[in-house]
Amino acid sequence: MTSSQIIVLATPVFLLLIGLEFAIGRARGRNTYRLADAVTSIGLGMLSQISAVFTRLLRVGIYTAVYGVFAVFPDAALWDHWAGWLLALLFYDFCYYWHHRLGHESAVFWAAHVVHHQSEDYNLSTALRQTSSGALLGWLFYVPMAVAGVPPLLFAIVALVDLLYQYWIHTQQIGRLGWFDRVFASPSNHRVHHAVNDAYLDKNYGGILIVWDRLFGSFKDEDPANPCVYGTRKPLRSWDPLWANLEVYAALARDSWRTRSWGDKLRVWLKPPGWRPADLAAAEPAATFDPTRLQRFDTPMGPGLQGFSALQFLVLLGGVALFLWQAEAWPLSRSALWFGVLLAGLWAVGAVMQGRLLPLEALVIEAGALSMATAADGWREAHLFFKPAAMVLALLLVVQAWRSGRLPGTAALWLGLALVGSLAGDVFLMLNGLFIPGLVAFLLAHLAYIVLFRQGTRWWPVRPVLVGCLAYAVLMVAVLWAGGLPAGLRGPVAVYALVISLMAAQAIGRAWLQRDRASVLVAAGAVAFVVSDTLLALNRFVSPLPASAVWVLGTYYAAQCLIVGGSLRRADQRRKTAASSPMPRMR
Repeated sequence: MTSSQIIVLATPVFLLLIGLEFAIGRARGRNTYRLADAVTSIGLGMLSQISAVFTRLLRVGIYTAVYGVFAVFPDAALWDHWAGWLLALLFYDFCYYWHHRLGHESAVFWAAHVVHHQSEDYNLSTALRQTSSGALLGWLFYVPMAVAGVPPLLFAIVALVDLLYQYWIHTQQIGRLGWFDRVFASPSNHRVHHAVNDAYLDKNYGGILIVWDRLFGSFKDEDPANPCVYGTRKPLRSWDPLWANLEVYAALARDSWRTRSWGDKLRVWLKPPGWRPADLAAAEPAATFDPTRLQRFDTPMGPGLQGFSALQFLVLLGGVALFLWQAEAWPLSRSALWFGVLLAGLWAVGAVMQGRLLPLEALVIEAGALSMATAADGWREAHLFFKPAAMVLALLLVVQAWRSGRLPGTAALWLGLALVGSLAGDVFLMLNGLFIPGLVAFLLAHLAYIVLFRQGTRWWPVRPVLVGCLAYAVLMVAVLWAGGLPAGLRGPVAVYALVISLMAAQAIGRAWLQRDRASVLVAAGAVAFVVSDTLLALNRFVSPLPASAVWVLGTYYAAQCLIVGGSLRRADQRRKTAASSPMPRMR
């Protein structure tokens, strides 16, 4: 049984304990849970586990290679005895202490570890909040175990034991435990570790034993007079699982790029978190940190939105369990395919909870991802459902936006017609012998998009963009003709290439002039549409592309989501501008 499968089997226990902690907290009048935070924390744990499928070489492969070449006592009978297992666990916990400590004392390691500390709540769901990038450098700290000769299987077992032990100490519902607190990592000790109070910062790193902290001067006792404040000193303020994993890397890369000193470009990554080069620190002084003034990040969520988010979370949890149970036996290409689907779902749930997406927008993204994955995986029956479902959901989104007054009638009409044409094209292209009707349906969809993109600007407002798009269309037609495009399709394909290039030119030209985020999103969608149709034509008429469904459908659904989302946000911008404009004075 793999470690991933053990995690799957342990998940119901994790959730049961979370439910128990929640019930105890409610009964005591000190609940420590918020839905959005808990969903984000568990979602980050899910993301960490599914991404671990792709870091096996770093987590196990390097350890095994070092063990095979450098192990001093590889065949010692000690490792088959209970005493050897206990020694290996102690050895691992010692290495973990230094791994964990460097995770707080060096910025590049903090960039990975920060994910675990971002929650401003502290409960059992926080224990599941884990990084997806820790394996990139974390393996370095366990090389001494491989050199000593601890067998790879035993290493994997003690690593899992150490990880599972740390789950229960992430709670505020268990108080001080007397002598236990002096020897082991405990809820009281670990609350200190997660606190951002000055007195508690960067203390209590032990995984199982707190003795390491007492030995190496990093221990701090919890003080009831100084309640713990949780989170990070630079709050994440987001439910986005991707940004949670990337925010510190992005900040370090930005500082490394901007500082003038070549030495500082490297030191940014190695110095303690918060250190900045002198030139940047002088230009952008750090704000004074006061934990008593911290405001917890939260977003308004009504009962309907909470129910939708909870249901989405449960569905994703089931998907992750299935993935983890099977993925280590799959080829990496198949794992990557379904990883992409789960990642899209986790990101979409976070965006809904944060108010960046409507529930229907999230469902469009998820249906598109499932359509792409089921096509690439050869699951035809599911693909026949999800492909039209994505466009039906997009149409419902447009209708909802129109009925709520968010989208003006004219824009809703042309966007709706474009989506109806796309839906018809999807259906025709899924059926044998209906390529021409599918081509015509998408042709009409692109004509509707051209009219939609005309709103707020003139026809093809940037001539160089128009010329460039038309030149691309001529080039593509020439490539297809040379590649063996049937004579009967040359005319229809040439007309289609002309129309889609005009569609792209209209969208790009408007974005070029208006330079607002919504128009740029629409233009990016138009470009993605051109890329999708180019890949489809090359795959069909010139040469089969590897994993063609991924590239063709991936860019197609990216195009539709960007265009619909950008159109909705453009309508929002226009409404806000109109609302902020001064009313004309009446004479």
